[in-house]
Amino acid sequence: MKKTVILGIVLICLIALIPLFVLKDAEFGGSDDAGSQVVEEVDSSYDPWAAPILETLIGGELPGEVESLFFCIQTGIGVGIISFIMGRFVERKKWMKQEEDSARDCN
Repeated sequence: MKKTVILGIVLICLIALIPLFVLKDAEFGGSDDAGSQVVEEVDSSYDPWAAPILETLIGGELPGEVESLFFCIQTGIGVGIISFIMGRFVERKKWMKQEEDSARDCN
């Protein structure tokens, strides 16, 4: 079991790092940038029909640090929710096992 976990971790690291060294001239960009570039290529006169709420409130584009902060907060909230749900499943399993044990003890 321990060897399998170590092998998995090594494999994950290799999958993440190999493209950085093998693909020398590759450009790693976000999907938002790629999408907006394609839209400009297809129709350069396209005018977006909606704007981000915070950008309209402050009257300009958010700094990159603030966007990163919001992304990290969103990620933290998501991880917290997923961890809470997984913890509930573990606790439910423990409760069910305790109930089974107490039912056996009563018989």
